Amino acid sequence: MPPQQTTLVWLRQDLRLADNPALAAGLASERLLPVYLHTPSEAAEWAPGSASRWWLHHSLTALDRDLRALGSGLCIRRGETAAAVLAELIGESGANRVLWNRCYEPWAITRDRALKADLRVRGIRVATTNSALLHEPWSLLKSDGTPFRVFTPFWRAALRRGVDQDLFPTPTALPPPPAGVASLSIEALDLLPKVPWDRQFYHLWQPGEPGAWKAATAFLGEHLLGYALGRDRPADAVTSRLSPHLHFGEIGPRQLLRALLQLTGIIPEAVGQGSAARFAAELGWREFAYHLLYHFPQTAEHPLDRRFAAFPWAADYQPALRAWQQGRTGIPLVDAGMRQLWSTGWMHNRVRMIVGSFLTKNLLIPWQAGARWFWDTLVDADLASNSLGWQWTAGCGADAAPYFRVFNPVLQGERFDPEGAYVKTYVPELGGLVRQFIHRPWEAPAHLLEAADIRLGETYPRPIVDLKVSREQALERFGRMRAAPQPPSP
Repeated sequence: MPPQQTTLVWLRQDLRLADNPALAAGLASERLLPVYLHTPSEAAEWAPGSASRWWLHHSLTALDRDLRALGSGLCIRRGETAAAVLAELIGESGANRVLWNRCYEPWAITRDRALKADLRVRGIRVATTNSALLHEPWSLLKSDGTPFRVFTPFWRAALRRGVDQDLFPTPTALPPPPAGVASLSIEALDLLPKVPWDRQFYHLWQPGEPGAWKAATAFLGEHLLGYALGRDRPADAVTSRLSPHLHFGEIGPRQLLRALLQLTGIIPEAVGQGSAARFAAELGWREFAYHLLYHFPQTAEHPLDRRFAAFPWAADYQPALRAWQQGRTGIPLVDAGMRQLWSTGWMHNRVRMIVGSFLTKNLLIPWQAGARWFWDTLVDADLASNSLGWQWTAGCGADAAPYFRVFNPVLQGERFDPEGAYVKTYVPELGGLVRQFIHRPWEAPAHLLEAADIRLGETYPRPIVDLKVSREQALERFGRMRAAPQPPSP
């Protein structure tokens, strides 16, 4: 009689039941053990930040509940390395097959390649699959075989290859787990904060697969029609807010594009301007971010444009960085964005570009400092998307905004938050100021400030930098950098 097949499914950033190829591949096994391994030391500086840990705790809780409803459950283990923990689990469970869906962070790729080779040497069958992307990063290349560095041709190539893909079915029952395998509690991972700064999170977010579909259904059913016009207005709730669900794999891009197709009846054009096309393209930007991180892994910490390695950033910027982090710069739209981030774990995409531009081009603070702060405070902190976004804004990445483009937060506010509703939500001390000056309170006449009970420098800070002067200083430094010789390839 052949030995009983016991399969271990290692769940990582794919915390869902539906369209989960690794889980689907294990359904025919006699015994199935879904596991989550907590090994933050392997990720080193890219271990999940505080907001991500909050999300992870609740996402694991939701997944365990869903697995138990199908006759299984989530086995939780922690350790220094995945290799050591998996070896323990294989010994305890008698597993002769290990399945996982791929991760694309550079450190994870290195670890997984070595782990796969080691398991196979030991006689364990291993299979890895794609659950996070429409196409593997190595499968989309330019005609000369090199990776894309501009979004539009990349997205056209992705659409030509096909984005309406078959989905793996949602299991209705799971094979039983092997007997005698102990699990830690999710609480034992110590993911939740000791100080309750997360109070508002519980009112805003529902981590887990059911929460992902609740958010997707609400967006597609209620907000998609207004997405193309409303997506840049931070006071309007028309964006999907699906980014944390996508990062943790509670829902996948194949599922969202299939739902979009069923709703609209068409696959959006690559450069279309309608709401469906614009939303699909946002999923395309996520794909592009992973494409770049895979082919240029150094971009998590170093500029893709090598000239920026020698950019003359400000020398002593810690006080300005703290003011930016705390939403105390004296620039209302910037402060609103940074306070939204702290209180909700999320920031509107248009505002992310504005606060990033202000940090790197008005304050001349390295983009890496902003990326690190976002990494710790965003519930959707994603190494690929975070790196692309910051390098795009700083002007040193692929398909970047022209390096000399400096977003003016006053003009951006007057255009995209004309009534000041967004600013008043997160900077309530300016709530009584008339709309004419809500984005530039330092220009308001004294009698209007007094009527609004605003004392600049006391109840609300004066600007920590002159927008016009700092812009000119940034352009001067950009000019010097551009004139310098191109550094040699590493």
